[in-house]
Amino acid sequence: MSVNPLSTAKLGTHPLHPMLIPFPVAFLVGAFVTDLAFVGTGDGFWARASLWLLGAGVAMALLAALAGFTDFFSEPRIRALNDAWYHMLGNLTAVVIALVNFLLRYAHGAEAAIKPWGVILSLVVVGILLFTGWKGWEMVYSHHVAVLDAPGQTSSEPVTTPRGGSGRRAA
Repeated sequence: MSVNPLSTAKLGTHPLHPMLIPFPVAFLVGAFVTDLAFVGTGDGFWARASLWLLGAGVAMALLAALAGFTDFFSEPRIRALNDAWYHMLGNLTAVVIALVNFLLRYAHGAEAAIKPWGVILSLVVVGILLFTGWKGWEMVYSHHVAVLDAPGQTSSEPVTTPRGGSGRRAA
């Protein structure tokens, strides 16, 4: 029987990538929300908040990417999944767009760069994150990446029952 593809970047049996991704997602979605707040109020606080959220989002995305790349390049069965490629390439695209958005604001001033391109770039990033998040969950729920199926399973090795049969379900 085949064993589910497992994460190689992990703490114990817990994959690191899914632990890290909520941070860049929250920061980058937050940047879009604060962009809208700036457009609606004209208050420079929101423009500065967007700049900081973009910077934090890019930094945390790079950290999450290290764990994701480790899993992707260490496990051929993950690389064989179309969803994994869409997830990785989409996220790389989102991070590059967010970085460009951050650099535009840093170079031209947080307030000046929001209308219209800053908010448009933030919206595009949020749209890409919705798609890549969907693909990431497909990897977990449809392809069982990093899923330990059997009670007490702590590695990629199949669990055997006392009678010698496999404790794993058929894929």
